[in-house]
Amino acid sequence: MAELIFFSGTMDCGKSTLALQMDHNHRARGRGGVRFSCNDRAGGSVISSRLGLQTDAVEVLDTTDFWDEVVRRRTTGLRVDYLICDEAQFYSPGQVEQLARVVDEMDVDVFAFGITSDFRTRLFPGSQRFVELADRIQVLQVEALCWCGRRATHNARTMDGIMVVEGEQVVVGDVAMDGPAGDGSGDAVNEPADALSPAVGYETLCRRHYMRRVTAHGANLMASRDQLLPFDVDACLWHGAN
Repeated sequence: MAELIFFSGTMDCGKSTLALQMDHNHRARGRGGVRFSCNDRAGGSVISSRLGLQTDAVEVLDTTDFWDEVVRRRTTGLRVDYLICDEAQFYSPGQVEQLARVVDEMDVDVFAFGITSDFRTRLFPGSQRFVELADRIQVLQVEALCWCGRRATHNARTMDGIMVVEGEQVVVGDVAMDGPAGDGSGDAVNEPADALSPAVGYETLCRRHYMRRVTAHGANLMASRDQLLPFDVDACLWHGAN
């Protein structure tokens, strides 16, 4: 029986890589599928991985209807056994319901990949609906790491290196010092940054440092002061911490 499966994790845990691998495996067994994405780091109509893998995809817009997408292809003779849905956190709750209907009434497997919560630790509306409706939720086993080396559990947004917890859910930013621009999920899109605006960035943090608002930038500032203390202050005295 077909299933609606939601693969979730933080930035840098390999969601897009797994999406491309699953698509390859199913196609190698003769199954027909359609790849979907939304606001990918490499631009529109593509699924890309930070490992360098990339393939074409159908861009999901506000007007996209997944039921119609499958019906249109099947009525023209194309085989649709499964859907790969990357950057699924950006889908609307209504589109997630369409995917559930595709699974139940057309027997099409749906493999969705996305971030569960944003930089404020609030659920993306699309991810929330996936959690409510999915047959299975799988947390990816490849662990992203915090700057301290612990397992990263939260996505953080920074402005000029200082963590922020207020603002729009999706904002263009950087995911690495030498990386391209990115969106609120932490995945990059090719848009130039405004030189007069604060540098917006994204990084993954463990809960301990997310709660204390200690980013890699803040930790580096503390380390550069060469403070020798008989205990671990964990950079919590830095002015950018909460």
